[in-house]
Amino acid sequence: MDYNTKRKKMALPEYGRNIQNMVDYLLTIEDREKRNRSAQTVIDVMGNLFPHLRDVQDFKHKLWDHLAIMSDFELDIDYPYDPPSPESLHERPNVVPYDQHRIKYKHYGRTMELLIKEADNFEGEEREIIIEQIANHMKKSYLAWNKDAVEDQMIFNDLDEMSRGKLKVKEDLQLADAKTLVGTKKNKPKAKKKK
Repeated sequence: MDYNTKRKKMALPEYGRNIQNMVDYLLTIEDREKRNRSAQTVIDVMGNLFPHLRDVQDFKHKLWDHLAIMSDFELDIDYPYDPPSPESLHERPNVVPYDQHRIKYKHYGRTMELLIKEADNFEGEEREIIIEQIANHMKKSYLAWNKDAVEDQMIFNDLDEMSRGKLKVKEDLQLADAKTLVGTKKNKPKAKKKK
């Protein structure tokens, strides 16, 4: 039997074994003109495998690059685009510049710290509403992280500490209850069986 594990490894397995066989056949064609026509046919078949990607910019360019990769860069044809170099496949990606901010309360997240900082710019009733919304969101984030009930006073203390005492919560403020914030899955009623 001919098992896939005993066959040659495919460079791009998403195209399948048949496309890889077509590309391997292209390498055996002696006549350059016939090889160019056959390569165009293989590109058309490859494009038909992913019709939803035809709207993507540079789709044809990508297909020609894939053809070069599948042929292990040995296919001698007239490429409409410059094929990639073999070295470009092994280049390390650029380092992503992550923010290196230390987050004291990781369960609230960096965005919450930014919201608290921004809330200090508001005044009056708008400020009170924003503080209440932030406190409710902090409670929701805490519940997602801990699942145990959390006291409102703890949220108020964390908010006070995170804002360095700049955001004060009204004394009579009641945060939403845990069920409202987290929500529970409601079971769908089962369909009655017909007799």
